[in-house]
Amino acid sequence: MKNKTGTAVILIGHGSRVPGSSRDMERVAGRLAEDGAYDAVEACHMSRLGPFFPETLEKCVKAGARRVIVIPYFLHSGLHLVLDMPEMIQREADRYEGLTVIYGKHLGYDESMVALVKQRIEESAKLEDVRALRLEARENYPLPEGELEFVAMEPDEAKKFREKKGDDHDHNHHH
Repeated sequence: MKNKTGTAVILIGHGSRVPGSSRDMERVAGRLAEDGAYDAVEACHMSRLGPFFPETLEKCVKAGARRVIVIPYFLHSGLHLVLDMPEMIQREADRYEGLTVIYGKHLGYDESMVALVKQRIEESAKLEDVRALRLEARENYPLPEGELEFVAMEPDEAKKFREKKGDDHDHNHHH
């Protein structure tokens, strides 16, 4: 029987219009849950198909969590990590008096990532040329009305931001 720690973990991914796109993150959450180090391990999304953070946080609280560690399931830092996600998490945390909510570190760089990428390169070397792929119809994954698929920034505009920000994208996230 595992000891109750009062700590739950939430992995939060971006979310997608593609059903099943978060299966890998959910498998990771399942393996962490099996370890039994935390009272609960859940997976959720910022957007699209859900489940979403508010309902997932509530589920952890109802299960008795007094502390929730939120791990952004993201490789790279960006506006979602610097502002969107911590704002949303602060807003939700304010609904629960006496609950500690920790905004954890994103996946980012780790030596283990090098080994994983090397493994993926070796697995991929056996695959066929990209032109042989048969792709699904984009219409199978409709965008909500008025939303854009990709938002590009003109190179000159991007250069101004890069110069202004410097190379320290992790400035809000020191632990």
